[in-house]
Amino acid sequence: MRILLVGAHGTIGRAVAEQLAPRHELITAGRHSGDLRIDLTDFASVQQALRDAGPLDAVIAAAGNLHFAPLADFTPAQYGIGLADKLMGQVHLVLAGQHVLRDGGSFTLTSGILTDEPIRNGSSASMVNSALEGYARAAAIELPRGLRINVVSPNVLVESLPAYGPFFSGFEAVPAARVAQAYVRSVEGAQTGRVYRVH
Repeated sequence: MRILLVGAHGTIGRAVAEQLAPRHELITAGRHSGDLRIDLTDFASVQQALRDAGPLDAVIAAAGNLHFAPLADFTPAQYGIGLADKLMGQVHLVLAGQHVLRDGGSFTLTSGILTDEPIRNGSSASMVNSALEGYARAAAIELPRGLRINVVSPNVLVESLPAYGPFFSGFEAVPAARVAQAYVRSVEGAQTGRVYRVH
């Protein structure tokens, strides 16, 4: 397969690339690195990256920014970060990609454990992740030409504990390599409208 991997240089992206690269052709994309430059918040940028990528069998989104803050301090603009980037950025990939993916192709999006297990300072993440999962379930029943869409919902990563550990007290972190298997399952499998929870 030819696979566009957005966020290939992040912790999850690197683990996914390691799993898929031996069997498939990967085209990497990111805001500042990769084969292609892409700004997920800009629909025109997403469209251009998909054109530049050429024929594709799968699109994986392992990118998306969010703001963390106490609820009492949150501003609408800070909520807008997650809505514009992690939520609409991944939606942009589906909206543009549905017209260019080969028949039977797939999208794999990324949400996270905060859909189900909220934490302090994480209201934006819980909101965005929940929206992504609902969106994918709805999109799955409308995508044409046998196209599939799934979401991977990882727990906090072992590799991310130095940065995020204090937010996730009591959570059982998972290694990125284990999370990557869910992306492989989505790309190489046959299911659609699923949320693969790696918790």
